[in-house]
This record gives sequence, C-alpha cells and structure tokens, in this order.
Amino acid sequence: MTFGTMPSGERVERFELSSGPLRAAVLSYGAVLQTLEVYGLNVVLGLDTLDDYLTRSRYFGAVAGRYANRIAGGRFALDGTEYQVPVNDGPNSLHGGVHGFDSKVWTVADVTGSSITLTLTSPDGDQGYPGTLNASVTYTLEAEAIRLDYTAETDAPTVLNLTNHSYFNLAGRGDVLGHVVRIDAEHYLPVDAVKIPTGELAPVKGTPFDFTEPHAIGERQGGAYDHCFVLDGGVTVVEPETGRTMEVTTTEPGVQFYAGGMLDPAATPYGPHAGLCLETQHFPDSPNQPGFPSTVLRPGERFTSSTTYRFTG
Repeated sequence: MTFGTMPSGERVERFELSSGPLRAAVLSYGAVLQTLEVYGLNVVLGLDTLDDYLTRSRYFGAVAGRYANRIAGGRFALDGTEYQVPVNDGPNSLHGGVHGFDSKVWTVADVTGSSITLTLTSPDGDQGYPGTLNASVTYTLEAEAIRLDYTAETDAPTVLNLTNHSYFNLAGRGDVLGHVVRIDAEHYLPVDAVKIPTGELAPVKGTPFDFTEPHAIGERQGGAYDHCFVLDGGVTVVEPETGRTMEVTTTEPGVQFYAGGMLDPAATPYGPHAGLCLETQHFPDSPNQPGFPSTVLRPGERFTSSTTYRFTG
C-alpha cells in the first residue's frame, strides 16, 4: 500500500509481512522496519507518517549507510586518494552523511508473505563516496525470528558499513533502563569526546562496559551507552517484567549498543531511553584505523552480512 509521496514525487510503499507469532511492516523509504509485533506487541519504535520520518526521525528502523556510525572529520584516504564526506554529527560524519541510505527511496525487488528484498543504487560521488554501489537488504520472518541479509557490490574501491537502526523496547512502553543485557564481548572500543574510537580494543573487565554477565541498562552510569563492542558471540536482552527475550546473532565483528539516551521528546515522539539499539556492524571510523578490520570493498568482491533477532516470551 502507498505510505506517502516524497517532495520529489517518488512514491513510498508500505509492506506487511507475517510468520507465526511475528508481524512486521517495512517501508521502501530508508528500508525502514516500521513495526515488529511479537505475539501482538510492537517491540520497535516507529512513526506514523512519511512526514514524521522526513522531519522527526532519529534513524528509526532504517538501514544506515553508505557508512554506518562515525567517520572522524568526515575524511578518509583510500588507495592514496583523500575523500571528504558530509559532516553531520559535530565534527564527524554519521551514518553516511546528510542524505544517507536512511533517507533514500529503495526499490522493492521481491516480496512474499514473510520476506521482502529492497535494493538501492548509490552512484559514484553520492555523499562524497567513491564508486557506484549496488546494495540490497532482505527482511525474512521465520518462526520467532527476523533475519536481515545484506549484499553489496561496487564498480570502484569504496568503504562500506551497513546496519539496521531499529530501537527495541521489549515491554512496548516506558523506558528500557530496566531491560537486562548480556553482551558476549571481552573488549569494547573506548571513544574520545566526540565519540571517535581511540584505536584501542580495551578489556571490559572491571568497567561499566562489562556485560559478560547480565546487567540492567540503568544499573551503571545512568544507562549512558553509545559504544561499539567487539563481539565474541551474541547479545541477549531480557525484559524482566514479562520475561520477553531477544537474542541477537550476527556475522559482523561488532555491535553498537546505544541505550537511546539522546532521544529528545521536543524533536521526536519519544523521550530518552524509550528504546535501545543493537546495531551490528564493522567498527566506527575503520577507514582511519588500520588496526581495525577493513571496510574496503573492491570491484569483483561481494559484501555479505547477516543478523538475526530471535524472540521468546
């Protein structure tokens, strides 16, 4: 069904998926996961109208790219050439720039009752990034899980980091400070004052970033988390009142755990900590950090990535 029309005249469509106890709605705008119902309860933050997504969204449910997370100064070098991409987060570039993949209308390549594949062509020079990139994301509902599969190919060397930016609230209301989180990660990435990694893979032991044993989000440092963890396994989130659980597994090396502390009710329909993000991805600022896993994609290579969110209760 038609969800709205962009100022450019492009039509935005809304698609409903279902499988077992799961129901989902996906928009062609930003490849947004608008709703995800688990046994009748919506567990992601979404918006009601296209205008809201154009003016009031903090990446709610969208695919972030071409480079998810931050690039220091919006600058990086690739094969001896310096590139400048838009700065939209203090001194840094965030989630691909001012007009990243989250603000594009994607093409629906295939849709069934339980899955949808959306594609996007990002031309050479889009937001300053080199190479024409052809990307896709497939949402698949299967039993009690939703799986996200990404692919991408390029005609010239580029950098790439894709993720989904859904905010989860397993209670469907209130804040997530009482949600209990376990992250199978012995290391995390410390950041500077503008949230750029220092380059260190620091041990979590003895710090508020140690989630190798379960902790409530609000138990330490007021729930002020917006950090990348170096994954050794998966992530588990439990909403203690209902016992509802979400387990996250991924092929990516890291996860950005953001507890929603910067959500502003003056700018969005949601207040601080209304939802938490688990953005599976490569590490922030990798193009400028030679010690991090490479995010360079070259012609003839095919980028693939898969993440599953599984629910019980």
